[in-house]
Amino acid sequence: MQGIGESATGQIGNTAGAVTGFFHAGITVTDMERSLPFYRDALGLEIEFDRFLDGDYLRDVLALRFDGIRAVYFRLPGGGFVELLEYKGIERSPASGRPCDPGAGHVCLYVDDIDVVTRRAFAHGYSARTAAPVAITSGPNAGARSIYLVDPDGYNVELFQRPEP
Repeated sequence: MQGIGESATGQIGNTAGAVTGFFHAGITVTDMERSLPFYRDALGLEIEFDRFLDGDYLRDVLALRFDGIRAVYFRLPGGGFVELLEYKGIERSPASGRPCDPGAGHVCLYVDDIDVVTRRAFAHGYSARTAAPVAITSGPNAGARSIYLVDPDGYNVELFQRPEP
């Protein structure tokens, strides 16, 4: 069966249905008040808005019945947002925090000084999968540095410092 915008050979055409950009990455949290300091204070992200969402369309698109969602959007320099979501009035189960587990995810943020951001996160009491940023020694990102910080719910947030020109 041929999909929308797909040729008979399975190739996606350039005329319709193209991805046009990045909007946001959503992360579900246990307790917004516990998570805000990580994203706001340790990472230094700026809150765009903090609001309660309860439109019926959300229940339809998510196929879930809940009372509402507290959503906090953090604006990213260069475009897009990190969205934190705290669901209200529905049973929730924690997801796995290991990057190798199917269904696990992470968000990767460019930083201009990975050591400064890492030290700030550690000073706020947060941890990482490694004790310090790791140098990338091969491949297309050789010369860059990376670290996986762990948010209060165990979600991995990668910091990535581009290689020096």
